[in-house]
Order: sequence, then C-alpha cells, then structure tokens
Amino acid sequence: MPKPGSYRIESDSMGQLKVPSSALWGAQTQRAIENFPISGQKMPREFIRSLGLIKATAAQVNADLGLLGKTKAGAIKQAALAVAEGKYDDHFPIDIYQTGSGTSSNMNANEVIARLASSKSGKQAAVHPNDDVNMGQSSNDVVPTAIHISAALLVKESLLPSLRHLNQIIDRKARKLKTVKTGRTHLMDAMPLSFEQELSGWSAQIKDGRQRIEDCLPRLYRLAQGGTAVGTGINSHPQFGKKIAVALKAQTGLPFKSSENYFQALSSQDTSVELSSHLKTLAVSLMKISNDLRWMNSGPITGLAEISLQAQQPGSSIMPGKINPVTPEAVAMVCAKVIGNDAAITVAGQSGNFQLNVMLPLIAANLIESITILSNAARLFADNAIKGFTVNKANVEQGLARNPILVTALNAVIGYEAGAKIAKQAYREGRAIIDVAMENTNLSKDDLERLLDPAQLIKGGIPK
Repeated sequence: MPKPGSYRIESDSMGQLKVPSSALWGAQTQRAIENFPISGQKMPREFIRSLGLIKATAAQVNADLGLLGKTKAGAIKQAALAVAEGKYDDHFPIDIYQTGSGTSSNMNANEVIARLASSKSGKQAAVHPNDDVNMGQSSNDVVPTAIHISAALLVKESLLPSLRHLNQIIDRKARKLKTVKTGRTHLMDAMPLSFEQELSGWSAQIKDGRQRIEDCLPRLYRLAQGGTAVGTGINSHPQFGKKIAVALKAQTGLPFKSSENYFQALSSQDTSVELSSHLKTLAVSLMKISNDLRWMNSGPITGLAEISLQAQQPGSSIMPGKINPVTPEAVAMVCAKVIGNDAAITVAGQSGNFQLNVMLPLIAANLIESITILSNAARLFADNAIKGFTVNKANVEQGLARNPILVTALNAVIGYEAGAKIAKQAYREGRAIIDVAMENTNLSKDDLERLLDPAQLIKGGIPK
C-alpha cells in the first residue's frame, strides 16, 4: 500500500486534489477513496483480475481495428496483464460500497494501467486513462463483463473441481459402508437403510448442485462488452464487443461470446441472480449434509454416536477431552453466509433502473465470495469430515435391534393396527420387536427373522 506523507497534485474534470506520491492511481480513484470510507473491504482479487483481462484485450482489439497505436496498445496490454496477475493489488483500494455502476473501480483500473503503461514507455502521462485505456468502453459494460468473467473463471477453476472431488469422496466412502442402520424421519426412529444408501442421497444432492451451476454457464459466458453507456455501443467500433469476446476466449480458454442483447446485459443482472440461486441451493444441500454428520456424531455417550468424526482440535477451553464436529460447523456457517449473500444479490438484481443496474459492486463482491467460500468449504468437507469418519457398529446394531418401527415390515401379514400394538408394547417394555411379535402373532421365529431382517428390508418392496 502506498505510504502516506508525501503527495502529488492530480486533476480530473472536477478539479485538483492530493494523491499519495507513491500511488499508481489518479484523481478519480482518490475521490472514491475519500467518498466511500464505508466497510474497509476492497473489491475482490478475482474482480481485479477480470478488469485487467478486459483492459488487455481491449487494447489489443483497438490496435487490431486501427484505433490505437501499436506501441501504446502494447504498453497498455503489458500493464493490464500485470494487474490481472495480481502484481498491483495494493493500488486497488476502493471500497465495495461505492458508486453503483462500479465506475470508481473501472477508473481505478484505467488510472493504474495508464500510469504503468506511461512509465514503461518512458513518456510520462502519454497514456490517458479515459482516451486510451478505456477506449471503446464504459463502466456500464466493463463492470457487468468483469462480473461474468470473474464468476465464470472461479466456477470452472475452483468450484466445479471442488464439487467433483466432494462427489468422489462421498461415493468412495459410501462403497465401503454396507452397515445397516436405523433410519430417521422427524428425528425419530424409522425403517432401516444402509449407510451406503444414506450417503448416496448426499452424493445425488451434490451432483444436482453441480448440474444446476453447469446449466447456468452458457448465460454466464455472454458478455456485455460492446454495449458501452446504454447498450447502443456509442463510441465503440461495431465489431469491438465480438472481438473482445474472441480475445477473452483465447486468453482464458472459456467460450465467452458477445451478448445477443446489450440492453439486457447492461440493465439486468439476471444471470448473476440465477447463479447465486444455484449457489444458495448448493449451500442448502451442504448444510443438510453437515447437520446429518453432526447428529450422527453426537455424543459420544448420550447422543446418537452412530459415527465418530476425525478429531481435529480440542473442543473446549474449559471441558478437557471434549471434541467437537468443527468442520461440519464451519461448513454450515459458510452455507449461512452464502444464503445471506443470495438475499443481497436478489435485492441488488432488482435495482436495474432503465438502462443500468446500480448495485454492481455488491453483486460482484457477494457472488465472488459465495463461489470462493463454497469451493474451499466443499474440499475441506470432503477431506476433513467425510473421508475420515468411522462407523460405531456396536451402537448402530444395538439401536437397530431394538427399533420397534421394524414392525412396519409385518403390515402386509398382520395389518397396521396389530403392528401398532406390538410396536408400543416393545417400546414400553424396552424389548426387541421380534420377541414381542412372537408373543402376539402366529408367526414362527423363522418367519419373523426373515420378515424383520434389516438387510432384506433395505431392499424395499413388500416383505413376504
């Protein structure tokens, strides 16, 4: 971060003001710093990366179209790629809560890149932030484009690989767990199933979550660049948007394309809202699985104690020997944050007034945060919770043997009413269901053992 103390004088269309002498930004960035001392949270690294990629490809496209000199374009491209790589993140200090179009962040990029490009070319101020770096662009198409690029890159590079890893770990774990356990509905004892079957439900949730996100990607690949101020493309070459998309596709390997309707791309953030809703659904799935693990691990004496999660750290500052389910708890908090982020993105998505959405920085920051923390949490969840837990077979088998709900398997033979009486007696007397059924039916022990065999009951169908 630039050191305070010495200053230089910069100017913009509103006049002059002091800028730290070591800062790469100019007057418009400085005004935003002074105007928005709100949260202390800067725009995310991934967003800055995307701004750098946009400015680099814009310089190249403008040069190819004969609108920008090759020497100047080369200097801009070199500086912009350095910004994309994260070499100058300290020079992007603007708060998330800024002008709704993100103009402050766009100008921050323009000013930093212009100063770097000018310095590299040996001609101070030869590169202009608006006329050269921002050529053919507006904050109104740059920022929506940056949102789509940053989200698409994070989804492809981080989130989907993490979810595939989580699926693999769940499936691998499921194949090893053939033990039959008591099922639960309403947190109460229900008919049995195997751990393998239970985990298959988790796996299906994650697979569906992945599919929803992948289904959204074609719309995320559509870019607003080329629409400029209001969607008409004023001050931009007619081929600029399409060529930008082609250049970004080559730069990132993702199939970006120019939006079919710039008016939609500038005025709405429907795709961001859609993606966020899928992230929220994924968060709901992960919270369900986290809470299942917490309940199954509860105890170890007075809880369910069906499983033991891998011990990771001491659980209490006052109770010696206590071990808590810390990874599922952390994942659940991530899920709560993502659900909250989605609520904010939903409100922000409604703020498309006429030709521009005016909550773009909030959408960018929340969407990037949700993708990032879900990516990290999914991988940790797989490696620190699901991979290492063990089944407490003795506890599981003991509970299963005493489960009065097993009498459900006799419905087709003795009827619901008779089964209910047997279940209540077994529960009241604390006895195994097979013993009570032998006293209250004409079924033989062999028949009852066959009809009440949990290993057969998990196969479904009508016991005979």
